[in-house]
Amino acid sequence: MEDTLTTNSQSRTLPFEFHGKGGEYFKIWIVNILLTIVSLGIYSAWATVRSNRYFYSNLELDGSRFRYLAEPMTILKGRLIAVAAFIVYTLISSLSSTLGFVLAIALFIAIPYFINQSITFGNRMTAYKNIQFRFKGNYGEAFMVFYVWPILGILTLGVLYPMAILKLNKYVVKNSSYGTSSFEFNATYSDYGKIFLMALGAIVILAIAGAVMVAVVPLAIPVLSVVLLVGYIAVVVALTNLYYCSVSLVDHGFTANLSTGGFAKMMLINTFFTIITLGLYLPAAKVRMTQYICSCIVMNSQGSLDNFASAEQENISALGEELGQVFDFGF
Repeated sequence: MEDTLTTNSQSRTLPFEFHGKGGEYFKIWIVNILLTIVSLGIYSAWATVRSNRYFYSNLELDGSRFRYLAEPMTILKGRLIAVAAFIVYTLISSLSSTLGFVLAIALFIAIPYFINQSITFGNRMTAYKNIQFRFKGNYGEAFMVFYVWPILGILTLGVLYPMAILKLNKYVVKNSSYGTSSFEFNATYSDYGKIFLMALGAIVILAIAGAVMVAVVPLAIPVLSVVLLVGYIAVVVALTNLYYCSVSLVDHGFTANLSTGGFAKMMLINTFFTIITLGLYLPAAKVRMTQYICSCIVMNSQGSLDNFASAEQENISALGEELGQVFDFGF
């Protein structure tokens, strides 16, 4: 990998590179599906590990590649416990609606904990240059960002929704670390507010223009649908760029330059080929999208990336992550 040197000899612009290929991943994907079906779902733990290891090992930064460290048996054990818990919950709910309601409330309260465990496990099983990532979120903060702030966003008719997104992103980033070095997140409410304000303005203008156009030309509805879709993609791209540009690790920062046109083109191509191949193009679509996103993100490094200290060893359970998958609130 070539580094683009800036005026400061210690400053480097390091691109993320993804070397995966659609054909390679298709073989892994199709085998994973077939073996998962044949094994009645048991192989799904191995399928998860194989897929993650393929994508992690093909992601390169500064001449080194990422690694996924989780073992299939660890995930399988957590998944079996989660499935058993789900079965018990289903049986109790069918026998007593009252107990089922109580369990549902308990699960609702426990969801922030399981999401924290899921992020912790995912970070802990990710390594770069033999140093693992960490996550130190707490339940109180998680409850606020997953429940309280989104509800406030709704109750204020969207005024506080940019704040809800900001709080969520800041919570995940600031509680994550690379070894013992914590990430920082410097976006503000104003940064998110501008994006949502522009989106709101565009929606109002389109609504007025659309009402006039539909009254005159009924066929304008498909055109307006496409315009709305492009507008949605523009918001997603703006939020993604803001997210990565707001993240830093010690003195190292990141820059993202996804474009609405490039992202929309990638989505259109992937959707078209996935439909005409009856889903067989999905693996290639995932690889193409990963390649595109990685090509748009760079790390602005200030010095060497070899100076990070590895944090102490910890035992992180996969149970939180698997409960999230079974109860369908994965993060």
